[in-house]
Amino acid sequence: MATIKKKRTASAAKEYFSKIPQISYEGPTSKNPWAFKWYNPEELVEGKTMAEHLRFSVVYWHTFRGTGGDQFGMGTMLRPWDDGTESVENAQKRMRIAFQFMEKLGNPFWAFHDRDIAPEGSNLRQTNKNLDAVVKVAKEEMKRTGIKLLWGTSNLFGNPRYMHGAATSCNADAFAFAAAQVKKGMEVTHELGGGGFTFWGGREGYTTLLNTDLKRELDHLAKFFKMAVEYKKEIGFKGQFYIEPKPKEPTKHQYDSDAAACLNFLRQNGLLKDFKLNLETNHAMLAGHTMHHEMETAASAGALGSLDANTGDPMLGWDTDQFPTSIYETSLIMYTLMKYGGFTTGGVNFDAKVRRESFTPEDLFFAHIGGMDAFARGLKIAAAMRADGRLVEFVKDRYSSWDSGIGADIEKGKVGFKELSEYMLKKGNIAPNSSGRQEFLENMINEYIM
Repeated sequence: MATIKKKRTASAAKEYFSKIPQISYEGPTSKNPWAFKWYNPEELVEGKTMAEHLRFSVVYWHTFRGTGGDQFGMGTMLRPWDDGTESVENAQKRMRIAFQFMEKLGNPFWAFHDRDIAPEGSNLRQTNKNLDAVVKVAKEEMKRTGIKLLWGTSNLFGNPRYMHGAATSCNADAFAFAAAQVKKGMEVTHELGGGGFTFWGGREGYTTLLNTDLKRELDHLAKFFKMAVEYKKEIGFKGQFYIEPKPKEPTKHQYDSDAAACLNFLRQNGLLKDFKLNLETNHAMLAGHTMHHEMETAASAGALGSLDANTGDPMLGWDTDQFPTSIYETSLIMYTLMKYGGFTTGGVNFDAKVRRESFTPEDLFFAHIGGMDAFARGLKIAAAMRADGRLVEFVKDRYSSWDSGIGADIEKGKVGFKELSEYMLKKGNIAPNSSGRQEFLENMINEYIM
């Protein structure tokens, strides 16, 4: 079961959320802003609890390291537990406060970048030492609360050394440093019992092809992933590897641009057996797709792994990483997820940040409560759609010409162009097409949501 264990001991840090009640389920009629209206972790849906279906995860980078700063202004966030320094002591304190937050929220998982949780030192050796010091605290807090690590990852895009990329850099030393960083990141993820490790190529792409050897960079990226697979086996890490697609930002074009591009790269380099995809709604929007499309693309290849739960603003057009609130969207996401058997190692990971104007610690709770409720309601709607069966039956009927006769012969490889030509010469014309009934189906989905 994916719910967190009961608190064993008090946190070693000062309590910063004492005025906020434990977030619990009160039902759809509740007006309490500190309660879930739809997320009831123990409620059974299709034989599994909501907690098991959704596997909610809080991310460290936006939730505990986000400042609210942007290109046009400095940070706005009020974080009274943070002294503003990059000291190891502050990082350790921040880690304890993070688990106070998650304990009160009730999420069963968390996720992090190495550079979110611990500061860089003057060299790699010192940086690794800093990371070990904070991981020690994380380990203590995980044991105290029962909250588990969904996955870890390495930040291979923030430091200026990665200005030309990491695994795809024109500088071989940058590649080597990235490899050393991922090695350490995998080790601490393994130490913390993480369910996976994610690769997001933040600068693995190009701004102009005039200075880029695209083939060489892609070959180097494949070598990097193969090294990671080898080292994973060497240390006995059983977690799932994920690649997270994104088409642009910060580069003009990123090599992991969408689910199809990632799958093509993995197949081309013999890596599909070793990786699944961590899909993000906002990244799907930037690629000109829906999350529904990206999930179906990944799932049809057996590569649907985990989900970064957020959304973008279609009026803006960049990666705004807002908390998900659209019930229509979460319903389709959960419908597809359940259609393909649900999560095995992944989860619903809130890679989302509060707005710059929502700057108090209380806003962190409101944002996560809303996102968890949106997905819980989407889960219940998806289950109702599946129980009703009309959508499944419609799609089945639409493709019924492939279940027998010439359609079945095509799928079984019994005919080729010659036989199909003879078939149509004899028949003269095709059977009449039937309506796709898009509007009818959209109305049907609204029935469940309303």
